[in-house]
Amino acid sequence: MKIWHCNSKKAGDIQNPIYNNQNAMKRTAYIIGAFILVFFASFSCNSGKNETTRTSTNLRIISYNVWYGFTKVPERKISWIAWMNEQDPDIVSLQELNGYSPEKLAMDAKSYGHLHSVLLKEEGFPTGITSRYPIEDIERTSEGFHHGMLRVRIKEIYFYVIHLHPSNWETRQSEIQLLKEDIKTLPANSKVILAGDFNTFSPLDSTYYSHGKLEPFFHERDLLYGEKNLNNGKLDYTVIQEVMDFGFIDLESNLRKASFEFQGSFPTLVEKEGEHGNQRRLDYIFASGNLAAKVSRAEIITSDTALILSDHLPVIVDFELN
Repeated sequence: MKIWHCNSKKAGDIQNPIYNNQNAMKRTAYIIGAFILVFFASFSCNSGKNETTRTSTNLRIISYNVWYGFTKVPERKISWIAWMNEQDPDIVSLQELNGYSPEKLAMDAKSYGHLHSVLLKEEGFPTGITSRYPIEDIERTSEGFHHGMLRVRIKEIYFYVIHLHPSNWETRQSEIQLLKEDIKTLPANSKVILAGDFNTFSPLDSTYYSHGKLEPFFHERDLLYGEKNLNNGKLDYTVIQEVMDFGFIDLESNLRKASFEFQGSFPTLVEKEGEHGNQRRLDYIFASGNLAAKVSRAEIITSDTALILSDHLPVIVDFELN
């Protein structure tokens, strides 16, 4: 297994009547101007319109797949940074940071108050993590993982940033076995959080997939593209079952109320080419048993804003650690 260890840690012209026919320049100038406004706003007080107002919570975690690092819809990154400032997270697990460098991630992190960040890699589909608190004990692993694995320690909690294979259940099963082996190397009774895009199904959601519409969708993909989405013609629940059998708690599912109405984390209202199937939950935050009891809130955010920022919805968890 290939492992690296390290210590913690379009420009455009201003609009002018002469250039009224240059729509691309005007659009770019608008984006830059809006970004500047958001950047400065991020250092001011919130307006009181937060979708998720902080109370006594002392650790807030967000997991977010940001769809090709906003390269598909660059103008939406402005709204995303504003949204992040409203949420006021302490730690953010990020997937699909395409086109990012460590410096670019650090700049984004600072725009919502995080002075610490780590990027897994710069090629392909990188993952990363940003934090209000120092990041220590960084481990980057590439071998055996489709997108790689990032593990760090923050406030004595080990965080794994997850992004499993998008279209092969057998590869995901292999990845989760490697993940379990890595967890076994941690000190006894370690506090552990797994946060990210698992690209697979939870048996706790199986009743919400009983409509039978996803199997034909994935069957067609398996035939057309040589993928392995279905396990013997059925949705695969084995990967998430492995995680739960290993002692981890699915926080969002664990806090569902009697009035709960299922909302997947994919797809969203973002316009994309092709067919993407019915709603399904692919994004999760799991915690070891010694942390799960301290969760006060865990949910997928389905606000109007979140529905248009990325093709995945964010997962947010609040811990009361004191």
